[in-house]
Amino acid sequence: MRYYNFTDETPTISPDDFFMKEALKEAHQALAEDEIPIGAVVVCKGQIIGRGHNLTERLNDVSAHAEMQALTAATNYMGGKYLPECTLYVTMEPCVMCAGASYWFQVGKIVFGAYDTKLGFGRLNQKITHPKTLITGGIMENECAEVVREFFRKKRLKS
Repeated sequence: MRYYNFTDETPTISPDDFFMKEALKEAHQALAEDEIPIGAVVVCKGQIIGRGHNLTERLNDVSAHAEMQALTAATNYMGGKYLPECTLYVTMEPCVMCAGASYWFQVGKIVFGAYDTKLGFGRLNQKITHPKTLITGGIMENECAEVVREFFRKKRLKS
């Protein structure tokens, strides 16, 4: 979907595409650090208030997912633990742990790129998010999936 500025007829991208591109920047940062390339940003009122990418290898912490990093940064920025007016943009469908965390953070909306058919929360437990959380999947799906495919292709070539 494209949005247009009708004053000069110059096409602009949708807010979802814009913020997913920001999450993709985080995924590319993870790729550069040899982490599984998933990135996330938290947006409130049109402003990015939290960013994160996977840090599980660097921190030796299986819970250091992109979503957890971005959500923690957002609550630190907001000075509170709940994010009901915020949107979490993440390049890959959240796992059950991250979807469950979004429940406790009371995230208003989750927008993700690529579907995770093996470990995504939608396959395992669709009711794990907060009942008021809106969910949209498949935004820039191909671009988000490609960075993960690239990572695993390189891993297979090394072994």
